[in-house]
Amino acid sequence: MPSSPRSILRSSSALSLLTLVSRVLGLLREMTKAALLGTSALSDAFSVAFLIPNLFRRLFAEGSISAAFIPTFKGYLLENDAQKTREFLSCFFTFLSFFVSLATAAGILLAPAIVPIFGKTEFSETVFLTRLMFPFLTFISIAAFFQGILNSVHVFTPSGFAPVLLNIVTIACAWLLHPYTKNPARAIAIGILIGGFLEAACQAPFVFRRGFRFFFTGIKAAVKNPGTRAVLRLIAPTIIGMAAYQLNDIVSTALARRAGIGVVSSLQYSLRLQELILGVFAVSIGTVLLPDLTEYAKSSNWTQYNKRLSSALDVITLITIPVTFFSLAEGEAIIRLLFQGMSFGDESVRLTLDAFTFHISGLYFIALNRIIAPAFYAQSDAASPTIAGIFSFAVNIVLAAILVNPMKGGGIALALSLSGAANTAALFVFLNKKSSNNSGNILPERLGYLLKIILFSAAALMPVLLFNKYLLTFFVSLNPKNRFISSAFPLLIALALFAGAGLLLLLITKDKNIKTLFGILKRGK
Repeated sequence: MPSSPRSILRSSSALSLLTLVSRVLGLLREMTKAALLGTSALSDAFSVAFLIPNLFRRLFAEGSISAAFIPTFKGYLLENDAQKTREFLSCFFTFLSFFVSLATAAGILLAPAIVPIFGKTEFSETVFLTRLMFPFLTFISIAAFFQGILNSVHVFTPSGFAPVLLNIVTIACAWLLHPYTKNPARAIAIGILIGGFLEAACQAPFVFRRGFRFFFTGIKAAVKNPGTRAVLRLIAPTIIGMAAYQLNDIVSTALARRAGIGVVSSLQYSLRLQELILGVFAVSIGTVLLPDLTEYAKSSNWTQYNKRLSSALDVITLITIPVTFFSLAEGEAIIRLLFQGMSFGDESVRLTLDAFTFHISGLYFIALNRIIAPAFYAQSDAASPTIAGIFSFAVNIVLAAILVNPMKGGGIALALSLSGAANTAALFVFLNKKSSNNSGNILPERLGYLLKIILFSAAALMPVLLFNKYLLTFFVSLNPKNRFISSAFPLLIALALFAGAGLLLLLITKDKNIKTLFGILKRGK
C-alpha cells in the first residue's frame, strides 16, 4: 500500500466528501438551533443535555473503537480464521450492547443528580432533555461498532454517510415538530434520537454484505472471550485518558454556565465552526490512517509506517494553517453570515466571536492530535495517548479556571486550545522515545514545512486585509439589511483572494502536496 501524500488524499477523498456534506449539514443544524434558540437559557439547557450522553458516546463508543477494537479485529482478519473472528464479533457485540444499555438506564435515572453540576438554570427542562436524548448513546455505540468493522476492511463510505442522516433528520424534526412541542429544544432532541438510530441502521447492511455475522451470547462468555479481553485491556488506559479529555468538556461547560447566560451556547456554536474543518480533513485522514498503520506495525514495516504518518502530517498542515489564518481575519463575517437572524442578535455574535477567535487558534494542534493518536493505537499502545490526555486535562482545567473570570467564554476557548498544544507536545515526546519504529525524526522534518505554510498563509492574507474594508463598504451600501449580500459576497471575494494568493505561492515553489491534490482532482480520482 503506497505511503505518499497522493495515497493519503486519494484514500480519504470519498470519506472527506461525505464528511464535508455531514459537517455542512451539522452547521445547518447549528444554524437551525441558533435561529430557534439563539444564546438563550433554553439553548444552554439543550447544550448541556446533549453534552452528557455525547460525552459517554465519545468515551465508550468512539474511543474504544478507534483505540482498541480496530487493532484487535485487524489481528483476527490477518489470522484469517472465520470461526474465531465470528466468535469475537459476537462476544464484543454482546458486551458492548449490555454495557451501553446499563449506562443509558443509569443516565436516565441519575439525570437529576448530574444536571446540577452545570448549574440549575432551566433545571427541569435540562433534566427532561437529558433523559430524552440518553438512548442516543445506545444507538450511536452500535453504529460505532459497525463503523469499526467496515473501516478495518477499508470500507469508509457507509460510516461517512451515517452522520448525514443524523443531521438531515435533526434539521427536519426541528422545523417540522417545534410548533407541536413545548419548545423547539424538544423538537431538536427528538431529531437527535431518531438520527442516532438511523446511523446504526444504515451501516448494518454493508456489514452483513461483506459476510460478517454475529449474534448475542451469554455475558459471561462475552467477557471470557480472548478478543474481548484484549479490547478491554486496551480500553482500560484509553478510558482513563478519554475520561480526562471529556472532563475538559464537563468542567469547561460548568465554568461557562456560571460565566453568564449564552456563554455555553456561544462555545458550542464556535466549536461547530471549528469542527467543520476538523471533521472534514483531520478526522477523515485519521480514520483512513489507523487501519494502514496497524498493518505496517503488525508486519514491522516501520519505513512505510513513518512515511505514511509523515505524509498525513504534511497534508494536515497544508489544510489547517491557512484555514486558521483566514478564519482569524474573517471570523466575525463568518459568524454573522451563518448564524445571525431571528433569536441570534449582535450580542450572540459577540459572544460567539470571543470564543471562535481562540478556538480556531488551536485548530492545528487539535488536528495533529487526531493524526498522531492512531500512530500509537496501531501499535496497541493506548498508554501514551492516555498520559498525554491526562496532562492536557490538567493544563486545561488550570487555565480555564484562571481565564474564565477576565475573559469569559474566550478564556475557556483559549484554555482548550493551549491544552491541545500541550497534548500535541506530549504525544511527540512519547513518539520520539519509541525506539522500535524510529519515528524520532518525524517532527524535526515537519517543522520546516510548517514554517513554510505559516509564512505563505501570512503573505496570502495581505490582499485580504488590504481590500476587505472597501469590499464591506461597497456591498453594505448595496443592501445593508440583507446579510447574504452584505456578508456573503465580500467574504467569498476575500476567500478567493486568499486562496488565489496561497495557491500561487505553492505552485511557484512546486509544493509536492498541492501538486498531488491537483493531480487527483484533474484525473477525478
